Amino acid sequence: MKVFKYGDLTSPIILVQAVDDYGIKTMEQELEQIRNLTTQNFGLIAIRVDDWNRDLSPWKAPAVFGKEDFGGQAGRTLLEVQKVCTDQSKTYYIGGYSLAGLFALWAACETELFAGVAAASPSVWYPDFLTYLKKKKPNCGAVYLSLGDKEEKTKNQMMARVGDCIRECRELFSGLGIDCTLEWNPGNHFRDADRRTAKAFAWLLGCES
Repeated sequence: MKVFKYGDLTSPIILVQAVDDYGIKTMEQELEQIRNLTTQNFGLIAIRVDDWNRDLSPWKAPAVFGKEDFGGQAGRTLLEVQKVCTDQSKTYYIGGYSLAGLFALWAACETELFAGVAAASPSVWYPDFLTYLKKKKPNCGAVYLSLGDKEEKTKNQMMARVGDCIRECRELFSGLGIDCTLEWNPGNHFRDADRRTAKAFAWLLGCES
């Protein structure tokens, strides 16, 4: 794993995001879009994971798309994230796209480090994740959820559960008193990942206003 830093790291607000190589390539574009959506100053720390399915999955699970199983090494990734979030004077928000969005939700349940979660098109269809959420709620005050309006229309039976799962997540979080919103974006899972993530973080930054 490698750490990349962007924006104003002297800011009291730090965004934290797990990414792959593509996420690093589009990070400047994402940052520009966040700045266009908010007046809040912020820094961003990106953790580039080595293996997406292994490093961001909270527990092992069989492959649902392709042949690569999920390795269940999110705990190791969270330890790396915690190493770069040690300044107690900062407010940290964690977010991400797809499996990184799932990781962000899971991480907020495992630690009290994060003030909010920006989960853009998160993989909440992940096996047993809703059962987990019903036992361990996020330790934060705000959660942004989003999904593409075509994502639940996939032929993959496991991934087609994502719409029902994310609606249940919103109801669960709201019932727990967490400030939670669910935004529907046009398109499938592979459309506008950087913009969707930017909107997620910008919403959290708006909670600081």
